[in-house]
Amino acid sequence: MAPREQIFGVVWPDLNDGLTYSDLVESSKTASTLVEFYSTKHKNSAPLQGWLQRIRNGQVRCSNICEFSYARFGTLQRDVNLFSLQITVGGGVVTDPNTILRAGLELVYHRLPWKEPDAPYLLEVLFEDDDIVALNKPSGLQVLPGGIFQQRTVLTQLQWRESKQSSSSLARKEQHPVPVHRLGRGTSVVADWVLGILLCAKTKVAKARLAAFFADGTSVVGDNRNTIAELGTIRKISKIYRALVNGILGKDEVVIKQPIGMIRYPGVAKGLYVASSSGKPALSKVNVLERDVQGNRTLVQVEIQSGRPHQIRIHLSFIGHPLLGDPLYVNGGHPKSFDSESIDDTFAQDGFSVGEGRSAGQAKRKDAVLTSGDSWPLLINYIIAVIRGYERPMKPVPGDSGYYLHAHRLFLSHPTTDEVIEITAPLPSILQTQGEANQINLGIGNIVK
Repeated sequence: MAPREQIFGVVWPDLNDGLTYSDLVESSKTASTLVEFYSTKHKNSAPLQGWLQRIRNGQVRCSNICEFSYARFGTLQRDVNLFSLQITVGGGVVTDPNTILRAGLELVYHRLPWKEPDAPYLLEVLFEDDDIVALNKPSGLQVLPGGIFQQRTVLTQLQWRESKQSSSSLARKEQHPVPVHRLGRGTSVVADWVLGILLCAKTKVAKARLAAFFADGTSVVGDNRNTIAELGTIRKISKIYRALVNGILGKDEVVIKQPIGMIRYPGVAKGLYVASSSGKPALSKVNVLERDVQGNRTLVQVEIQSGRPHQIRIHLSFIGHPLLGDPLYVNGGHPKSFDSESIDDTFAQDGFSVGEGRSAGQAKRKDAVLTSGDSWPLLINYIIAVIRGYERPMKPVPGDSGYYLHAHRLFLSHPTTDEVIEITAPLPSILQTQGEANQINLGIGNIVK
């Protein structure tokens, strides 16, 4: 067997590939207008005014003007059709928002390519065989596509790696590696190279069994008949984290059973996870490792018996000890602010602000709509977007970094051999105990500086 690479990754291209959304009009939507359909079904993507602009922008085409701008701004090496059709109905271009839809029509919305925020691209392999691969996920790299990160993700790097390997081996054609659990983009944020364990399946069988392991562990938490000790023996996967929290925990061990639900929150289309009495069951076991009274912070180990999104951040903030540096969650397991964000027409342009590059009058008008005469300002907008990137929401969102949380150890039953495997990711120095620090000074152990 050829030796497996320990570090892999491909440099991200300047722009992603954009997105294509396809919908089939159902009979219940017959007689609806095009703008009614999109502003209702995809209201999380843009308000009514935003969809009006997106539809009308479909008439913005680019031929000579694009060729001129590429010659002038040589960094934009993209297809000349970037500024062409945005929305098609039944294969034809439609720019009238009041177009009446009929059952069976296929609607396609083309979201233009944009520059995603900076993100690491190199990944280190901690463990790998023919069924699974465990990675060290660097800080700032999202696991799966979502929001403004559609290309710069762990999944994309896994797919590129597999594509490269498959081209030289027919035997690898059946492998499609995918992450089977999530780590927040900000998990392990001490530096770009601080790492956390991310488990990925390489085959369909491994994916199905690992998914079942995670689901089984989460489901048994809701059964009140199970004790904490029994939960530990039932689970076939156990995840242990290191975290640094605000304040001094009084007890050496705390078990948190707070349910987790969702609320509407600006900048998070599907809603934000928070502590909620009407939410789904969640259980975390927290053990104190060291107390820093002078610094008013506590180093803890957290073992989660369920896998709710942002569970550790929510649970620790719920008991009054949010993660040190967490920009979102505060005491009680809720975000710092609940007030809604004002809605404007920046939804109309994919990945860049509408006002950029337009005249002062146009930039101030909330109801301003791009027409075919706005081609040059639209192109300037796009160039600015390439240089500046995507505008972030005004309020903190789950992907924001700044807190100290590290996926340190993982125990699992192998999905095909049932062998018990332990995987460990090196600790960043700020999350090591004094004893571990002493070992490093003596040349013992493996801690990330």
